[in-house]
Amino acid sequence: MANILVVDDEHGIRDLLSEILNDEGHAVELAENAAQARAARLRERPDLVLLDIWMPDTDGVTLLKEWASTGLLTMPVIMMSGHATIETAVEATKIGAMAFLEKPVTLQKLLKAVEQGLAKSLAQQRDPRLLRAMQVSPTGDAAAGAADDGQTPVASQAFDLDRPLREAKDDFERSYFQFHLAKEMGSMTRVADKTGLERTHLYRKLKQLGVDVSRGKRNAG
Repeated sequence: MANILVVDDEHGIRDLLSEILNDEGHAVELAENAAQARAARLRERPDLVLLDIWMPDTDGVTLLKEWASTGLLTMPVIMMSGHATIETAVEATKIGAMAFLEKPVTLQKLLKAVEQGLAKSLAQQRDPRLLRAMQVSPTGDAAAGAADDGQTPVASQAFDLDRPLREAKDDFERSYFQFHLAKEMGSMTRVADKTGLERTHLYRKLKQLGVDVSRGKRNAG
C-alpha cells in the first residue's frame, strides 16, 4: 500500500480519484488547494502526488516549483489538467513532474501512471516492505501466505485430494486468488483482468471463499 496525495480543487474529482485509489489498496490524502497540499506534504511524506494545475490560490506548476526549489520534491508528481497547453505540460516536466494526465482522466491511464510513479518511488526509497509484497516463492506461493512478521513466504500448500471435489476445488481457488492478490499488490482491477472475471463477480467469489482482501492490501504496504 502506498500513500498518495491528491490535490484538486474540484470535489467530484477528489472523491472519484480517492475511490479508485482506495480500491487499489492505497491510502489517500486529499487537498483542495496548495495550502492544504503544503501541510499534507510536511505532515507526512507521500509516495506519490497527483497535482491539479489550475487551482484558485496557487496553481500546480507554481507549487511544483516551490517544492523543487526547497528540496521537497522528493516524490514523483503527476500533473493533471483539462485546460493546460502543451507548453505548460512541458514546463511542469522540466521542473520535475514525471507525467501529465489530461482530464477527464481515464481509469486505464490513471492506473498506468500511478503504477509507473510508484515504481519510481520504490526505486528511490529502496523500501524492503514493498519488495516483500511482490515476492513469490519458487513453489508458486504468494506473499499473501507469508507470516505476519513479513518474513519469507511459507512453503507451498499441499492439497488433500482424498476428500469431496467441492472442498478440494475451494482450497485450490482460494490459493489461486491469494496468489494473484499478492502478485498484483492487492489491486482488484488487475486481479480481475488477470483472472478474466468481472469485478463484481470477483468480489463475490472472494467473499464466498473467505479470502481476506484487506490482508493482501496490508501486505502491499
